[in-house]
Amino acid sequence: MSEAAQANGQADIGRLKNFPITFFAIPLGFSGLTLAVQKTEDVFGMSSVGSTLLLGISTVLFAVVGLFYLAKTLRSFDSVRAEWSSPVKINFFPLVAKVLLVLSIIFLSRNMAVSKYLWFAGTALQFIASLSILSAWIHHTHFRIEHLTPGWFIPIVGSVIIPIAGVRHGFVELSWFFFSVGLLFWLALFIVVFYRMIFHPPIVQKLLPTLFILFAPPAIAFIAYSKLTGHLDPFGRILFYASLFLFMLVLCRPGIFLKLRFYLSWWAYSFPLAAITLSSIQMYHFTGSLVYRNLAVFQLALLIMIVPVLTYLTVRNIAHRRICVEES
Repeated sequence: MSEAAQANGQADIGRLKNFPITFFAIPLGFSGLTLAVQKTEDVFGMSSVGSTLLLGISTVLFAVVGLFYLAKTLRSFDSVRAEWSSPVKINFFPLVAKVLLVLSIIFLSRNMAVSKYLWFAGTALQFIASLSILSAWIHHTHFRIEHLTPGWFIPIVGSVIIPIAGVRHGFVELSWFFFSVGLLFWLALFIVVFYRMIFHPPIVQKLLPTLFILFAPPAIAFIAYSKLTGHLDPFGRILFYASLFLFMLVLCRPGIFLKLRFYLSWWAYSFPLAAITLSSIQMYHFTGSLVYRNLAVFQLALLIMIVPVLTYLTVRNIAHRRICVEES
């Protein structure tokens, strides 16, 4: 083998070693877009061609990212262990469970058997991840308040996704269990995260896109709660309007995000936008008000504009070898 070929092989192994767990945010973003488009098609009586195409893309992306991360695990387990030990990256491992849970919701109207298998897998992984990561938080020796970002919602917010398909599959009490756990820890973390943002140094630029995660938990919780109760009540309204206010709060200073250098953390824009779009669609379903329909259309349009931009920037940065490199 030539020296050039050996060098290229070592470079490829190095890139695989630095393949980050945050890559799973990409299939999650596409899955969220797929679900938002599917629900919009249902509301407006449109053809399901768009959501079917997006579902295929989401599934392929999930499989490809999963295979790459599996290869990384087999060839460089120490780097996986290092990510698990990181106070920031550990919170992105439950993205795998979230993708499975969102796909299970998408398949509710397509194939109930597939949906159930995806739901079982996602629920099991979410439960294991929640226990493991919360235990790591409690027994840590190296976490500091500066490490805290809205990304810390990820390990627990998956719990409030579970009831959306869980109720349809007949697991009502189990769905209430996960909803209660997710809501409790979201409220606890929400207070701590706001304390950190107000009284401590600003979040580093690389992780600023995680601010979009602020409005995702109440949006998802509103949808889950409406599935559990079957109607719109005052608590459901509180969840929806809390999410809507946080959405407006994050968007009121767009210049902060437009000036950022691209990182994979930009994919944090995608799923929260899908979540709040779905919550507005749910609100329109309950009230029939054109205000919520127009709000959902605006949010979906924003999501549809952002995802292709994120895809282009991701592909370009991979091609220019700016991703999967040693962090400075």
